[in-house]
Amino acid sequence: MRAALVLILLAWAAVESSLANKDANHLFEYLLADYNKLVRPVSMINETLVVRFKLKLSQLLDVHEKNQIMTTNVWLQHSWTDHKLTWDPAEYGGVEVLYVPSDMIWLPDIVLYNNADGNYQVSIMTKAKLSYNGTVEWAPPAIYKSMCQINVEYFPFDSQTCEMKFGSWTYGGLEVDLKHKDEHLQEEKNITVVGVDGAVYYEKVWEVKEGIDLSDFYPSVEWDILEVPGTRHSK
Repeated sequence: MRAALVLILLAWAAVESSLANKDANHLFEYLLADYNKLVRPVSMINETLVVRFKLKLSQLLDVHEKNQIMTTNVWLQHSWTDHKLTWDPAEYGGVEVLYVPSDMIWLPDIVLYNNADGNYQVSIMTKAKLSYNGTVEWAPPAIYKSMCQINVEYFPFDSQTCEMKFGSWTYGGLEVDLKHKDEHLQEEKNITVVGVDGAVYYEKVWEVKEGIDLSDFYPSVEWDILEVPGTRHSK
């Protein structure tokens, strides 16, 4: 009797799964039937699209002091709202979340500006997570080589500061406004900047002290990470 009951429960679960897949298929077709991934997802052409971004560091693979290059294994956490990717869950069997191939929807072209090998792109085009309210979440992995000015004066007990500069390759700040995912924790600061002409001026920036997610970081044998601030510059 117990074996029969288990078989019935498994069969019921299979029916539920089949119905859910059918609803997800219909939703997928509805959302992407006339979707144009080349067009920025805003209602008005002069509307600014806010993209929230945070770096998740998995490994510090190498700091090459002679070549002044840092190699990291990271995840790039993006989120934004796409008004064209909204739906009523009640019309699709209660489906509230849908995963789609990221190359089928509009993506913010956030790249590493100070890369050292000409590789601007992510490693794998992972799927994007769509929520019924239009929120899109995308977290592709990447292995980056970034330029880092190394000071070996106190080698081997040196401390280095390496920056990774991210921004949109195509869009200006009025089209895509890149903000830190933890914007609510940021502090406004004024920093001193030396221009190319040698002139000194002050720039207003916004800083998040824990700017990089280290929750899944695999410790490096050679290097200890002291600080991971995230700073937003606006031009």
